[in-house]
Amino acid sequence: MNASPKLKTQGPGRPKDMEKRAAILDAAKSLFTHGGFAGTSMDAVAASAGVSKLTVYSHFGDKDNLFREVIRAHVQERLPDDLFDFNPGADIRVTLTNIASRHAAMETNTESVGTFRAILSDCQSGGNPRFGRLVWEEGPARMHKLMQRLLEGAASRGQLDIPDVSRATTQFLALLKGDLLIRRLFGCEDCAVQFAEEVRSNALAAVDMFMRAYSPRHVSV
Repeated sequence: MNASPKLKTQGPGRPKDMEKRAAILDAAKSLFTHGGFAGTSMDAVAASAGVSKLTVYSHFGDKDNLFREVIRAHVQERLPDDLFDFNPGADIRVTLTNIASRHAAMETNTESVGTFRAILSDCQSGGNPRFGRLVWEEGPARMHKLMQRLLEGAASRGQLDIPDVSRATTQFLALLKGDLLIRRLFGCEDCAVQFAEEVRSNALAAVDMFMRAYSPRHVSV
């Protein structure tokens, strides 16, 4: 009788491996959002993802790195790097409007707000401040770097007239926030539909104000 052929095992990077990684990230995202960093265990992540704790560690090394990857995946999914690529032939207003709309939606969605609450709670209750710094590095600091690169490209092509690009980047991102994020953090939005429209309108108004401030002035003689 011929021996049964050996089944091939799944190696790193194969489809099943990626499915497990995605399941772990999804589970960790939900647990970190609701329980914070300190209140989320690797055992809980493994159980929620339907994998062993060893599998979680083999993919992410430790809880710190898992948390970083959750934040990175959350931001990259909604604001990928190529959204900020400078295209000399594109209308800079259209590019900024696209970024503004997606950024405003990400900042105010329930998942982002839940993460902010969890991090603030951990930091306030004696948690390690490095987790707040990690969120800062993967979110606002990364956003500032990408926006600054985009605005520098637009300024070099004469699409915008910006004497201080770093400051202008900070101003643009601040305009997008308005008071919307703080209101959602405090649970002060009365109607979800009305709030969503306000988020959209604020994003468009931010682009309008920014363009009025930094559009090139053509001086007639």
